[in-house]
Amino acid sequence: MTLIKHRFSRRGFAAGAMAGALVGPQALAQAVTATSDMGPFYPLGYRGETDADLTRVAGASARAEGQVIEVVGRVLDKLGNPLRGAQLDIWQANHHGRYDHPQDPAVMPLDPGFQGFARINTGADGSWKLTTIKPGSYDSPIGNRPPHIHMDALGGTTRAMLQMYFPEDAEANARDTLYQSLGERAPTSVASALGDHRYSWDIVLLEG
Repeated sequence: MTLIKHRFSRRGFAAGAMAGALVGPQALAQAVTATSDMGPFYPLGYRGETDADLTRVAGASARAEGQVIEVVGRVLDKLGNPLRGAQLDIWQANHHGRYDHPQDPAVMPLDPGFQGFARINTGADGSWKLTTIKPGSYDSPIGNRPPHIHMDALGGTTRAMLQMYFPEDAEANARDTLYQSLGERAPTSVASALGDHRYSWDIVLLEG
């Protein structure tokens, strides 16, 4: 089930109207990022993580296992306007393909050096940056799930549940039931490779 919730306020409506007036005719329509189910392993509670580096945990003796990657991007509305202060809740499986969640039945080990969840906000230009590890794939009731990163994106008036996939896993993505369910909009969920284990992924919300 696709989950998109709308939150409206007088302040948000006025800000959105003003932003649209300022952008003018140069604004370009953007393809809205395909939304996905929340999934069963949404973090149970916010634990105070405010940094954008999931590879280090305070008090842990070692950095997270796996390939360290960097993901950069922007949060935009469908007219291409950057969304300042948009909130991103981010969570994913660790290098072994296991979530730090009590309902995850996986027998793969947890990684004490992996944060697993973060909450960050976009800058004035809608930009965000994340340092993490590439998540492992894992078996699920609907088949093997390719590596992906979950994001709960909250703009001024729109909330969207998203999953970011990796371009080098194209064949595994194509076999994935949830990826297939996105239909022709599936490519909007795939990051672009920048080289040196860096990726770029812009998130486009239906509204600001």
